[in-house]
Amino acid sequence: MPRKRILVLNGHPAETSLSRQMVLAYAKGAADQGHDVRVLHLRDMDFDPDFGFGGFKTSKPLEPDLESFLNDLEWCQHFVMAAPMWWGGLPAKLKGLIDRAFMPGRTFNSRGNGLPEPLLKGRSAHVILTSDSPWWYFRFLLHRPLFWQIKRQILEFVGFKPVTFQHFAQASHPDPKTVDSWLEKVGRSGAAVA
Repeated sequence: MPRKRILVLNGHPAETSLSRQMVLAYAKGAADQGHDVRVLHLRDMDFDPDFGFGGFKTSKPLEPDLESFLNDLEWCQHFVMAAPMWWGGLPAKLKGLIDRAFMPGRTFNSRGNGLPEPLLKGRSAHVILTSDSPWWYFRFLLHRPLFWQIKRQILEFVGFKPVTFQHFAQASHPDPKTVDSWLEKVGRSGAAVA
């Protein structure tokens, strides 16, 4: 199996979280197979999450942690992001990371007419989501809007394909055996990267 460069992002803003455990399980599974893995924790990143401008022409200068994140995205062949679903969306700081870092010239080029050109082609992505909503409610009643936003409007928009998902539901107060089984599944996903 060829060795891959994998960037794994813990998108939970707290110091300890289920997302953090899942990221570490995925990273270990991939590293045990000989892949080159870098792990980032949103909590440790220092940047202003507010885009703060009305257009792309006057964007804020990127802080060092945003530059480092972009360099890691350009380095990787496979990007993994773990995050909780809060109020049907991503945590504010994680959304701020995307708002600030996914800018023209680094992740896509504007064409003026038609869809922008993605600049991160040739990379795959895997998203690990946790939620309080039962899986059936999220899938059948809500029709998985966060999946589509992350897949189509964020990751595929800048070039990541394919984008796969793992969803772990009713994650606020799972019992330890459930957590262990979830971490085992995520670790197997890391080990199975091809």
